[in-house]
Amino acid sequence: MPAPLRLTAPALAALACLASAAQAQVQPVVERIEIIGISPLPGSGVARDRVPANVQTADDEDLRRVQSRNLADFLSTALPGVSANEIQGNPYQVDLNFRGFTASPLLGTPQGLSVYQDGVRVNEAFGDVVAWDLIPQGAIASMTLLPGANPLFGLNTLGGALVLETKRGDTHPGTEASLEGGSFGRIETELSHGRRLGETGHLFLAANAMNEDGWRDHSPSKVRQVFAKGGAKFGALDWDLALTHADNSLIGNGLLPETLLEADREQIYTRPDRTDNRMTMLAFNGRWDVSATQRLAATAYLRRLDAHTLNGDLNDDYDPPEVEETGVENRTATHQRGEGLALQSTWAGETHRVSLGAAYDRSRSRFRQTEAEGMLDATRAVVDAEEAEVDAWISGRTRTTSVWALDQIALTPTLQATLSARWQQTHVTTVDRGRIELGLDTELDADARYRKLNPAAGLTWQASPALTVYGQLSQGTRAPSPIELGCSDPDNACVLPNALQSDPPLKQVVSRTAEAGVRGRADGWRWNASLFHTENRDDLLFISNGRAAGYFKNFGKTRRQGVELGASRSAGPLSWNVAYNWLRATFESPACLVAEANSSAGSDPACPADDEIAVHPGDRLPGLPAHQFKVSAQWAPSEAWSVGAAWRVLSSQTVRGNENGRHRADGEDTIGSGRLGGYALLDLTARWELASGVELFGRIANVFDRKFASAGALGENAFDARGQLRAPADWTDERFVGPGAPRAVWVGLRMSFER
Repeated sequence: MPAPLRLTAPALAALACLASAAQAQVQPVVERIEIIGISPLPGSGVARDRVPANVQTADDEDLRRVQSRNLADFLSTALPGVSANEIQGNPYQVDLNFRGFTASPLLGTPQGLSVYQDGVRVNEAFGDVVAWDLIPQGAIASMTLLPGANPLFGLNTLGGALVLETKRGDTHPGTEASLEGGSFGRIETELSHGRRLGETGHLFLAANAMNEDGWRDHSPSKVRQVFAKGGAKFGALDWDLALTHADNSLIGNGLLPETLLEADREQIYTRPDRTDNRMTMLAFNGRWDVSATQRLAATAYLRRLDAHTLNGDLNDDYDPPEVEETGVENRTATHQRGEGLALQSTWAGETHRVSLGAAYDRSRSRFRQTEAEGMLDATRAVVDAEEAEVDAWISGRTRTTSVWALDQIALTPTLQATLSARWQQTHVTTVDRGRIELGLDTELDADARYRKLNPAAGLTWQASPALTVYGQLSQGTRAPSPIELGCSDPDNACVLPNALQSDPPLKQVVSRTAEAGVRGRADGWRWNASLFHTENRDDLLFISNGRAAGYFKNFGKTRRQGVELGASRSAGPLSWNVAYNWLRATFESPACLVAEANSSAGSDPACPADDEIAVHPGDRLPGLPAHQFKVSAQWAPSEAWSVGAAWRVLSSQTVRGNENGRHRADGEDTIGSGRLGGYALLDLTARWELASGVELFGRIANVFDRKFASAGALGENAFDARGQLRAPADWTDERFVGPGAPRAVWVGLRMSFER
């Protein structure tokens, strides 16, 4: 087993030597200052060279150049170290991984990344999930990916924070309209308009509509997004008010067992699996320059989300002749209401730049789940469902109070220290409405408080105008959400997102990160090298029983550590970048996990139960490739046209349910290995300006039509190769995979009217 990577004195010395060697070779260049926002509220930032972390940035021009289907697609394609698990099989419902942590729209996925839009945290309070379909890509002006357990960004910032800022009419004037279509029956239209209003005001509007049939059977989706932002600047006062609205219906038919995959990659297991999201958010941001050295900033928001799911599943209780119903229809309705206020004051002196802030966020949620048994038809859809019965009905509240401080100290003209801390208290309560009003046999009431002071300290040294050395220590936390508190009893597994049971208390997750690195630039080159080491204590894991059910539990300790290398260059019409990321994500405490479909279940004396496997320190966390390699290039011989290419290579990964790495297939009762093979994908893009303001663009994804899978889990398959339901005694344990989309071609036309 490879020795764990630690940021020890020899490692730091090696980085220092690298920096010294590079300093001797780099010639002085004209300094280009890039401003990075390092606190939750927008409108306040520092020079990139003073950020003690391997920060990544992108803007709307990068989004346009890559021609991604949505924000999640862009992040996994273009940003180094970011990978995707397409568990649901829908491009708007992917798990995004960064440094071994995940942002996912799926309840049951351990969440470890926070996402902010214009200063508002958009991780949903009920499960800390991130609904990518609710973020309007056409309105994004810039994005920043800040790595590590950054305490300034509050809850859920264990592996990093993604910070999005939207467009304004004064920074993005003009009108654009585009129409795009192609593979999978996809048709998308986008409209945007930005303008100044008089001498002080501004207005930006954006809307898009997308319809597609999906590449798998019975998988249509539609997305509707509207964004509007207006504001004004009066001398030292700058404010804006933004409205985001989305009304989407997504079909994600999930993983497919090996037996069905070999027969037809486009088919589905059972159906339907539909998610309907309707969200409205109103966000206010204001900035007031009190003096030349002080700025006040404020963010306030209201957010409303109504989410409904319909899942057609196999009936686990099917056992003829006692139980003849082959399917079950699970429905959920989740209603969330949230609001919050954040204030920050920043003072800039000769040697200190100090920010003090406070925030209060609260949310209310209502969750109701019903179940109705029925029959699976020839397409494996649930039909003839009986009258639905309520399984769970709860209401919950989450209230978080936070205060934070940040001090950036110029120790010398080229050496800076960054000190920060955030104290937060989270109060989570749930009330069992089902027991109170319907007499259900449940005990879902909970009342839990979580408090923590999270610090961070970092150093940056500009060894030369073109070279920066940095290091940082930080700590972050995540408090359990209402869904996790309501689903933590191993004796009462939950069918997420559908059921809750009475539960033991959970602890909050504590994450500590150490990071060190160097970055530089010269003669058109930009490069970076960094090391990181993160340890989580009391990590929240969802333990599956292999039949779409499971429970949450605290796990002793997990570790993520790795290396990040990158280089880019622009020379004339050609620009390119290359990045390599190595990740080792492991369990660091022994434990017994439920994994019924694992061939080694019950074979370890440490975990003798028939459905359990023993996890030991050093075993790999599932779903995370150890190696990533990304190369992209753009050639623009003239302003009228350009072509681009993006190639990404990801290594193999462990599937969920094989956390101990000991699963072995026999080809009869157990089918499929406990790992997914690596894969390489090439995408090509092109644009051609037909006339002034008229542009033709296109993208070919998966050019070589590779057959690959980005997600997998061990489970029980009830169907044969023809899709016919077998007797329960003939069900097999198999590897289920999330098959990747085949080759696709999209072409569009864009018209621009400058103002």
